[in-house]
Amino acid sequence: MTRVLNSGRKEPHSGTTRSVVVFLHGYGANGADLLGLADVLGEHLPDTLFVAPDAPEQIPGMPGGYQWFPIPWIDGSSEEEAMRGMAAAVEDLNAYLDALMVDEDVLPEQVVLFGFSQGTMMSLHVAPRREDPVAGIVAISGRLLSPETLADDVVSRMPVLLVHGDADDVVPPQSLPEAAEALQEAGFKEVYAHVMKGTGHGIAPDGLSVALAFMRDKLNL
Repeated sequence: MTRVLNSGRKEPHSGTTRSVVVFLHGYGANGADLLGLADVLGEHLPDTLFVAPDAPEQIPGMPGGYQWFPIPWIDGSSEEEAMRGMAAAVEDLNAYLDALMVDEDVLPEQVVLFGFSQGTMMSLHVAPRREDPVAGIVAISGRLLSPETLADDVVSRMPVLLVHGDADDVVPPQSLPEAAEALQEAGFKEVYAHVMKGTGHGIAPDGLSVALAFMRDKLNL
């Protein structure tokens, strides 16, 4: 049973949708957490619609906090619960993306996934296993889950930008080169990396400006 993801949106500055950026937030946040970036990015991407779904599960005792799947070392869940939650969230996100493309009348190559932390994990897991490649993935402060299965599971390859702070104490900075290596071994031709100096678990201005340049390029804007 697929769960419908509640989604915030910021309309294109121009009034015409020629591309869509899908923000996928981190653990304990919600869609609104990243949607604010549309205020900064929108003027440089005038024909882009920004959407930001809430992850499917509300975290008990954390009002307004959502998760794509449980994280055992944070919430005490079991590995099985985490994997089950992940499988369900993958289904939810795929259904969300399918509906979004129909509703907004856009093709996969007009869509960028912009993930942060757990949202990056979802982006890097879901997009390569979909039938048609999206325009690109912006993967910030996250990691590639089960890199050992990627080469066997990959269906479509798209450009990927990996961004990470070198002072991240939540998701280790080493996650960036590990993801890059696994993506390249799985046949991804365009893998870019940017390290945000002196940055913890967040998005620094230099990381955002690299992400903007990447999106403008991959969306042919």
